[in-house]
Amino acid sequence: MQFGRYLEEFTVGDVYKHWPGRTITESDGVAFAMLTMNHHPLHIDANYAKDTQFGQNVVIGNLVVDIAFGMSVPDVSGKAIANLGFEKIEFLAPTFHDDTIYAETEVLEVRESASRPGQGIVTVQTRATNQRQEIVMRFNRSVLIPKAPEGTAD
Repeated sequence: MQFGRYLEEFTVGDVYKHWPGRTITESDGVAFAMLTMNHHPLHIDANYAKDTQFGQNVVIGNLVVDIAFGMSVPDVSGKAIANLGFEKIEFLAPTFHDDTIYAETEVLEVRESASRPGQGIVTVQTRATNQRQEIVMRFNRSVLIPKAPEGTAD
């Protein structure tokens, strides 16, 4: 089983579908809210949330980002030297307790590093969808990836 890729294994336009999905439970949502000190009642108070436009608790968006990011590691950054940055994180639809998140990552750019021989930068977009096929979140990130060692077959 492969964990991560070398620079030469990335091709612009490739899409990696990450598996398995992850069902976000109420316990996950409340634990994340407490851990991150985001105590907004929309996330932790069902009585409050029932009277909002959503009618129920909403999962904190950053939890969805973190789950999708984690799901992408074996395919994208398992061999990474460093994550260089995230940009354009977008929350497109709410995620609720007991929603199942699925993620996929598309390769947007691959280039050799100008300052670090033997390494390159891969830019990807990761998207999370729920069990209803709705895209709930997406973000771009850039990752510093090593080139394959000399003598490694392609």
